[in-house]
Amino acid sequence: MERLIFATNNTHKLSELRQIVAGRFDVLGLEDIGCREDIPEDADTLRGNALAKARWVAERYGTPCFADDTGLEVDALGGEPGVHSARYAGGPGHDAAANTALLLSKLAGVPQNQRTARFRTVIAYIDCDGAEHLFYGVVEGEILAEPAGNAGFGYDPVFRPQGWDCSFAEASPQEKNKISHRGRAVAQFMDYITNQR
Repeated sequence: MERLIFATNNTHKLSELRQIVAGRFDVLGLEDIGCREDIPEDADTLRGNALAKARWVAERYGTPCFADDTGLEVDALGGEPGVHSARYAGGPGHDAAANTALLLSKLAGVPQNQRTARFRTVIAYIDCDGAEHLFYGVVEGEILAEPAGNAGFGYDPVFRPQGWDCSFAEASPQEKNKISHRGRAVAQFMDYITNQR
């Protein structure tokens, strides 16, 4: 099975990606190729971060690879947390509980019909010739008043996709991946890879 290097050490993202492409590609994370460094993510856009991570790995390991960056954009907060979604609450690492708590505190008192939001993913792929390719996925929805469900990760417990009656964290991985931002971006990426064979 063909291998793809995913420039991430995020075990949740890696697991989700493997579920989406199951049976088509063998997806390796950074730990699988011996990379344990924390790749800088200091661009001011999702596109910039995705490209920076993919370039970093391609340059150091001399292999085609892809990276993603994902942000939650809440309209009532002017698009926050956006590119800062993973470290919204500050401090070291990626504290999903603290990020979600901060988000909900900022939305306190905002009516449900004004809590519209979207998840946005950008995937950057650098091929064996060094050419860069971008793929995008978006899912619209709203932010719930309190977390619901134990599946998923990050903001999934407070994000309800448009047309659904449950949060991402209350859905099965298969249900989520069919319509999720990452699922949509990966579908474009897989179509591109397949057509290049």
